[in-house]
Amino acid sequence: MKTIHLIPAVACALALTGCGGGDQTRAAVDSVQVAIVDVDVAQVRAVPQTRSYTANVEAFNVNNISPSTSNRILTIKADVGDHVSAGQVLVTLDHAQADQLRINLEETERQYNRAVQLLNIGSGTQSAVDQLRTQLDAQRAQYRNVLDNTQLVSPISGVVTARNYDPGDMTGSAPVLTIGQITPAVKVVINVNETDLALVRNGMSVDVAFDAYPDEQFSGRISRVSPAVDVNTRTFPVEVQVSNSDGRLRPGMFARVNINIGTNDNVVVPDRAVLKQTGSNVKYVYVYSNGHVAFRQVQLGQRLDDAYELLGGINDGDTVVIAGQSLLNDGAAAQINTHEKK
Repeated sequence: MKTIHLIPAVACALALTGCGGGDQTRAAVDSVQVAIVDVDVAQVRAVPQTRSYTANVEAFNVNNISPSTSNRILTIKADVGDHVSAGQVLVTLDHAQADQLRINLEETERQYNRAVQLLNIGSGTQSAVDQLRTQLDAQRAQYRNVLDNTQLVSPISGVVTARNYDPGDMTGSAPVLTIGQITPAVKVVINVNETDLALVRNGMSVDVAFDAYPDEQFSGRISRVSPAVDVNTRTFPVEVQVSNSDGRLRPGMFARVNINIGTNDNVVVPDRAVLKQTGSNVKYVYVYSNGHVAFRQVQLGQRLDDAYELLGGINDGDTVVIAGQSLLNDGAAAQINTHEKK
């Protein structure tokens, strides 16, 4: 933008003081004094339209490690922050119940085998064999289930995000460990306003920034748009997937997601032209024309370095005041400062 400098128009009035006009001359000077202002020209520019959202990083997949029945914990082989692999044994529990079930199962197997032998020599019945077979199948299933729950393994590779018990505790409703899968990607779930929902779609690329890495910009992709609105916030949850092959992004990190939805041709003015009305949130600009200024309330869009995008209130080509506003009010006389700044 090219800045135009303007100067005051009080020279003629000041000349009157040299002619000895006294109080009347001074009053005349006050009545014709005008403010000296610097101005610039509002211009329409193609402004990239972005929507910014904040959220926390979440694991791409979460698995809770728990036994199917309550049992006493013998050992826990991982703690919060540890990386674990799929199939790794993480928790061992008391196996006394499994041992007893194994003994019962072995006895039932012996009884079944005897029943089969008796049936083969004509001294037994088919119903006895069938009854023992049913009992044997049920005991085998129960034993496998209890045995599987004496050693808890991780079904996924990831990082331990929660631990709720210590060795010696009886398990309850809470999981023993929670595993979060953070490679090869994590997710950030943002809440998109109803008015912007039509502008986002699956597969759209987005920019993501993290406070933990202030000098880096990450690329993300919208992987899921919720079909239902959150009735409390009137927003739609949108899932953004971010590559994390090196594992640097961790659950709980603060993220900023910027979605570029195209460009709009809007008026842009220097940030020095925009003022805030005392005691309110009203933003305004003084527009200069033919020696006077006019108060214009404006609607701000985005901040663009040292300028503002305006969504209303100013037209392309308007001359806006960027310095000297403290002496102005709506309709006040003003003169452009024509002195070049050194």
